[in-house]
Formats: sequence, structure tokens, C-alpha cells
Amino acid sequence: MTQFAITVKNISKSFGKVNAVRDLSFEVEANACYGFLGPNGAGKTTMMKMLYGKCTRGENGGGSINVLGYDPANNELAIKYLSGVVPQDNNLDEELDVISNLMVYSRFYALPRKAATSRIDYLLGFMELSDKRAARIRELSGGMQRRLVIARALMNNPKLLILDEPTTGLDPQVRHLIWDKLRQLKRHGTTILLTTHYMEEAFALCDTILIMDKGAGILRGSPAELLTKNVEKYVLEITGSQTLEAIADDATLQKVRIDRTQETTRVYCDDDQLLSNLAGRLEGARYFLRQSNLEDVFLKATGRALNERQ
Repeated sequence: MTQFAITVKNISKSFGKVNAVRDLSFEVEANACYGFLGPNGAGKTTMMKMLYGKCTRGENGGGSINVLGYDPANNELAIKYLSGVVPQDNNLDEELDVISNLMVYSRFYALPRKAATSRIDYLLGFMELSDKRAARIRELSGGMQRRLVIARALMNNPKLLILDEPTTGLDPQVRHLIWDKLRQLKRHGTTILLTTHYMEEAFALCDTILIMDKGAGILRGSPAELLTKNVEKYVLEITGSQTLEAIADDATLQKVRIDRTQETTRVYCDDDQLLSNLAGRLEGARYFLRQSNLEDVFLKATGRALNERQ
């Protein structure tokens, strides 16, 4: 029988006239990684904050949230005791060194000093920061600070780890290091809830993805399911002024889906040979024939126009 670490049913949340979350329902399996994707303003962070009690759900009642057996409206502290949270910003104390930042945090969980010291040593090793234990926060790179924030969130050995855009702005080496650490945590029984703008990150880490737009859940499934069910297998990207209609007959045009922006035409089709033949007729235009990816699914579902709240 499937065990769920989180169950959310029919939750809504408004800020004035803005419907941040609209009748949202989802379930997160224990020991899995569940990802939220969506444009800025889609409601991802608001929903995350409702899970650990930083944001209350709608005043009109209705709906329910269960996190590790607790309702955050009534048991916020119990959920925080069992969870670790990595916010969007690195909210470390810049006046303290690395060890002191972690030691102060350990007191929130009433860890004895000896146990806290042992846990800190382990976490610094786990996040490959042991040689920075005496460094001031200002001396750390952005990637090091981000890894320290994750180490801090793991101080209480949480059952649930909530990460809000954990690798934004980091270089590829640091990003892949963090991915490897998150995979290790999941393998050892930690449930992970993740928001990200990196489609590659969602594809690499998530067992299930929920795509949100304007507060509502619009698509969900495993990365492979989202690709198989929602987008054609291949795409031909054409950059330049040449129109597709100039090189393709009506019969060909009926077999493809065309997505145009000001500078690029994307031609989607399940037949890669058809797209290859089209590419061979292009004159002077730059093109790229590739397999479709999660970003194609995301843009098809949410559109290419900027969200009004961005």
C-alpha cells in the first residue's frame, strides 16, 4: 500500500484580489522527490509555505492539508520538527562563522552540544564544506553558502526536506553536486519537495512533477509520462526569417505543430525523418533538430507569454 508523506485536498489561497492557489490537490509519496514547476507567480512558493505553516490557508475554510500526519494549521511546530526547509534566499548570519551558524540552529531542536557537534561534522563532510568550518559567511562563494543552507536544513535529520529553487544562480558543477546529495538523501529515506525553474533539474531529480499556472495544477506525472503524453517526440528549431510555408506543402504542414516566436520557429512532429527532410530544404537559416524535452511540455502547457505577476 502506497504511503503518502503529504496529502493536499482542494486548497485555495488569495492575497487580496490575487488567487495565489486555486483548488489545488496532490499527494506526495514517502521517500520520493516531488517537484513543482511553474512561471513566477504560479503559486508554488505559497503552496510550499502553507505546508510548513509559514502561510495560512484560505480563511474561508474548506480543503485539508496533512504533512507527516499533522495539519499545519494546528501542528505547525510538529511539522517543523520533522522537516527541513531551504528557502529561496541564503538567510545565513553573516556575522558568524560556518560552525556557529549551524550550532545556533541546532538549539532550535534542543540537540545536546556533543550530539550537535557530531551532526555538524557529518553534515559539513556530506556537503563537502569541512575545510570551511571556521570561515565567515562573507568568505564563502554563493555555491558554498547554498550548500551550507542545505546542511542547516538537515540538522534535525528531517523526514521531509523542502527546497525552494535550491540551485538558482549556481554554476553547473555545484548544481550537479547538490543533485547527487539530494539523490543520496532520497535513497536513505528522505522525502523531498522541490520547486525549480530548471527543467533539467526537475527531470533529473523528480519522481513526480506538478506543473502549475496561475495558482492551479494543470499537468502532473513522472517526467517520462509528461513527455510521452503531452508533446511530440521531435522538434526542428529554425532561426531566421524564412517561413516554413515556403518549403513545405499543405500535406506536410498538416502533420506538424508550429510554434512561432519573433525570432524562432519550432516545428513539432513524431516523425524525425519528416523534420530532417524539411531541414534539408532550408536555405541560409540556422536550425537544430532535437528530441523534445520537459521545457517544451512546460511552454506548451503554460504558454510563452510572461505571467502578468512577473
